[in-house]
Amino acid sequence: MNLTLPLDDPSSLHAGDSVTLNGTVYTARDAAHARFLEAIDAGEDLPFDVAGATIYFVGPTPARPGHVIGSAGPTTASRCDAYSPALVERGLAAMIGKGRRNAEVKSSMLEHGCVYFGAIEGTAALLSQCITAAEIVAYEDLGAEAVRKLTIENFPALVVNDLHGADLYDDGPARYRRSG
Repeated sequence: MNLTLPLDDPSSLHAGDSVTLNGTVYTARDAAHARFLEAIDAGEDLPFDVAGATIYFVGPTPARPGHVIGSAGPTTASRCDAYSPALVERGLAAMIGKGRRNAEVKSSMLEHGCVYFGAIEGTAALLSQCITAAEIVAYEDLGAEAVRKLTIENFPALVVNDLHGADLYDDGPARYRRSG
């Protein structure tokens, strides 16, 4: 399924759906997320409007000459679990990473309409080829963990957590489990 970001109708997605993502995503790892929470607690604006946005948990390597970005594989999303509900409550529409999300994040996602996509780990160099533009928009002092605005095309992912309460990490193995 080919999707354009921001998402028009995330309720049509189901855990296990294979998708290709196209459009704008923002990068942020745990250091940037900590700063987001500090800004929220201080009543300050975030460096980009999270309403309807997608965050990709990634800290890309520097671009080689002639390339938009270096390797850009997913970071373990649970590193940002303590911060994600505050962003989801402000309208974040989707997150991309690897690994499971905790119960609080999944509850917040269900309540506020956010989905979680899993990117394929171990394919950082290949995923970087799906990034056609990259610019730092905040926290340049964080280096690889600076917040970047990326344009992605045909970025492969799986729906891990949908708006129906399904979780691919739980439901996927259950489909193939043998009884007895």
